[in-house]
Amino acid sequence: MTKQRSDEPEVKPFKGPAGGWGSVRSLADILPREHLGPEAYRELARQNKPDGFMCVSCAWPKPADHHPAEFCEEGAKATAWELTRLRTTPEFFAEHTLAELRGWKDYDLEQHGRLTHPMRYDPGTDKYVAVSWDEAFDEIGRELKRLDPKSVVFYSSGRTSLEASYMYGLMARMFGNQNLPDSSNMCHESTSVGLKAALGVPVGTTQLKDFKETDAIFFFGQNVGSNAPRMLHDLRDCRKRGVEIVTFNPLKERGLERFTDPQNPVEMATLKETAISTQYHQLRAGSDIAAIIGICKFLIDWDDLAKADDDLPVLDHDFIAQHTKGFDEFAAAIRKTEWADIERETGLAREELEASARIYAKAKAVMAIYGMGITQHVKGVESVRMIVNLLLLRGNVGKPGAGPTPVRGHSNVQGQRTVGITEKTELVPVEKLEAQYGFKAPREKGLDTVETCRGVIDGSVRAVVGLGGNFLRAVPETGAMEEAWPRLDVSVQIATKLNRNHLFAGRVTYLLPCLGRIEQDVQASGPQAVSTEDSTSCIHGSRGKAKPASPYLLSEPAIVAGIAKRILDDNPKVDWDGWVADYSTIRDAIEDTYPAIFKDYNKRLFTPGGVWKGNKASERIWETPSKRAEFLTPGEISATGFKDADGRYRLITLRSNDQFNTTIYGYHDRFRGIKGTRDVLLMHETDIAAAGLAEGQIVALESDAGDGVQRRRDGMIVTPYDIPRGCLGAYYPEANVLIPVEHHAEKSHVPAAKSVPVRIRP
Repeated sequence: MTKQRSDEPEVKPFKGPAGGWGSVRSLADILPREHLGPEAYRELARQNKPDGFMCVSCAWPKPADHHPAEFCEEGAKATAWELTRLRTTPEFFAEHTLAELRGWKDYDLEQHGRLTHPMRYDPGTDKYVAVSWDEAFDEIGRELKRLDPKSVVFYSSGRTSLEASYMYGLMARMFGNQNLPDSSNMCHESTSVGLKAALGVPVGTTQLKDFKETDAIFFFGQNVGSNAPRMLHDLRDCRKRGVEIVTFNPLKERGLERFTDPQNPVEMATLKETAISTQYHQLRAGSDIAAIIGICKFLIDWDDLAKADDDLPVLDHDFIAQHTKGFDEFAAAIRKTEWADIERETGLAREELEASARIYAKAKAVMAIYGMGITQHVKGVESVRMIVNLLLLRGNVGKPGAGPTPVRGHSNVQGQRTVGITEKTELVPVEKLEAQYGFKAPREKGLDTVETCRGVIDGSVRAVVGLGGNFLRAVPETGAMEEAWPRLDVSVQIATKLNRNHLFAGRVTYLLPCLGRIEQDVQASGPQAVSTEDSTSCIHGSRGKAKPASPYLLSEPAIVAGIAKRILDDNPKVDWDGWVADYSTIRDAIEDTYPAIFKDYNKRLFTPGGVWKGNKASERIWETPSKRAEFLTPGEISATGFKDADGRYRLITLRSNDQFNTTIYGYHDRFRGIKGTRDVLLMHETDIAAAGLAEGQIVALESDAGDGVQRRRDGMIVTPYDIPRGCLGAYYPEANVLIPVEHHAEKSHVPAAKSVPVRIRP
């Protein structure tokens, strides 16, 4: 393997649009780098098609009326990454100790290629050695059964299929716990908590068809160009018919500025671009609550004046009276909020918020699209609910073209929750599971991600089984977590490639390689299909056809079954082997558990456009305690959870367009013009001068959490960037070392990675 150099940084503003020839050149770079053959190009043609496979990166829907190439730059990178011909074999592990590999960069670890054999850690040599699957399952079973079930955690990545997720959640509950943290805990749990409290559903209310009926879109804290690029086609179509798109985001992100459709020959030939945002407001990190308060303040004031003048109302009073609770208290609080406080917190002028309010006021149907720039704050749940407050003022929930649209990250992170991957008893039909499978399910709330981190650090968690992902790299408090991980009794990691989590071994440690979603999965009944749920609550079939990377790989369902049979007593009501032999029987079981959602599951599996699981709030049926949509009166105007102070900055952790979650595809963040390094510290040029720093200077960041714990990230390159004053930008996951485990959303425990208190040190 040739390591990609990361020691010659270059920062040069990128002038092109999202999409366009830049995307084409990026693909031309990565496809040969993975040594791909003709099969990879055939698979790309099947990506996100009705009878093809669901993209393994983001959760944007695969539409019924698909494009000829229904993949984006990021999705193609994910496909190339999975289908690579590069391999990480037992011979590789024989040559390298884990101590040595801990000196490698994230990119180099994963870029070495697909794992080929099940491996066991040998503490005597500090190396992984190959073992048989039966040896692995037998020892894993023996070791886990020795432990208190409450001390074992079953983590899962958001790309795991519905079928494997259902089996995994059932296995954990039959073992005796609900310690089922997943990617949602790290990213969108604030949505699940906030929308559930406000509307009675834990997910967004819109579908793809709503893009065709909306009048205005308000965007908050989501980088579409890097995190869900296929949405750009929907946004482009909206702009072509005159839809206003108002964006609130601390950084100017190219996908929200302009887009050239790579599948449009005219646009590619003429370099024609579509302007996406009609207004772009660069507010300070964590100030979305204040910005929305400002918009609401204008709307309520205008409505008060209209009432006094006997004019047409600005707000939808009929909807508010019939469908909501808490408006009067909310409106009173908004009226009392001072403009000086709003402007100071947001960094925006009153006139800018007025311009946004005017667009909102004249629109008949408004969609609110948001991402982790909303959810990953101490007041993340309140931020979500402020978006709902704004929508409720004019009845923009439960009608065509309107509603909250959270953009989920990983490809099935929403679906996992649907089939039982959750630590919360109230989200799972435990009585139904008990009747189906004849066991007593735990009622005690399980551990989420933050609680798992606490448990690993304090020693109460004794084992972690990871179904995909890179948990140790994705979580906060990196230093303490890496120090504590080797004290685990058992660490089992199910993966397709080597990552940093695998380099920290517990007393007994296994690395188990699995099939990827794009690969053909042949079981006793023949080739299998799996399913996932997208961001809009549509469920899709996914069929892999590529040749597996190794004959020694097992599927995720087969691995889950292999572990389950070793840690659980025989149960005639659970046929683990039968499920693995024929995945349609798993889907039958899922339908039995969730009949309202999965009716005729197998029959409808490959319905073009997916099968929508339904959403009561979209019908204006509010499953809240009050049976109404509920306004939340904000207690604070900042979501950061800490006060501003001299020398204290708000750090925003960022993803490059050359990565997906913790997977690094390369060192070229094209849209931000950063190449050859990930060690940049993005700062406003005025802040650089005020701090007595210079462009290119090497500095360190230190946590300013005030808890007495030293957290430091060295080797940061001061880089001038268009970012609000008082804010800094640095790449995730490298910056996670600066995030205290207790710096999280108060009501959802999502790590508050979008506003971290830090100071700059020499």
